[in-house]
Amino acid sequence: MKLVVREGAMTIECAAAEVQEFSGYRRVLVHLRDLLINGRVQTGDRLPGERELALQLGVSRPAVREAVRAMEMIGVIETRHGRASTVRIPDATVLGEFFSLALAQQPAIIEDIVEVRIALERQAARLACERAAEEDLQRLALALEEILATIDDAQSGGDADFRFHAELVAAAHSPALSTVYGTITHLLERSHFERRQRIVETSTARDFLIDHHRKIFEAVVSGDARLVDDLMLSHFAIGAALHKQGATRSS
Repeated sequence: MKLVVREGAMTIECAAAEVQEFSGYRRVLVHLRDLLINGRVQTGDRLPGERELALQLGVSRPAVREAVRAMEMIGVIETRHGRASTVRIPDATVLGEFFSLALAQQPAIIEDIVEVRIALERQAARLACERAAEEDLQRLALALEEILATIDDAQSGGDADFRFHAELVAAAHSPALSTVYGTITHLLERSHFERRQRIVETSTARDFLIDHHRKIFEAVVSGDARLVDDLMLSHFAIGAALHKQGATRSS
């Protein structure tokens, strides 16, 4: 009987220790997050050492290690053996992997992504009219040529279409906008391919895919933000209509 009670007590103690460890991990994670968000540490700065953080926050060193490892996995901290952890600029593609996995299984996700894309690209196009440099316009021109060259291929054409819009976002020269756009890159590529599969089957696809992208490009070159916004709105509306038309034909 005593043995059973002792085993039960040990089990409770182990469970309590696990909860405490997780609580410590969360405390360190929140602390590091706040340091980064509040600007108390900048890119290239070294973080306090494992022992110092453990003493400062009243947690175990394993809890500190787990929290640092989690921050390292999302790319905001770089850790090298024998050196203090260093703050770095995260790679948006790492966040993109996370968002893709988090969103991919949701129903009708492609339609949702298109709605997000419309909001981001409309603002990007307006900013591009003001900020696009000559190099940006050259890359957009090359992307436009690629759309023309791949007009009859859904996969290559979808890739070319995506590159044009990605270059449009890059031409906005907005780090925050580009980062958000980058986090949904994988789903955007899937969206472009699936929509292109449907659109390429319609008789008006060639006029839409070539002429409309050209008009958007010319509006950016001329710096006409109002015109480019109108074109982006109609671009997505026409694309949605053609996509629906293609889906109806396939069924």
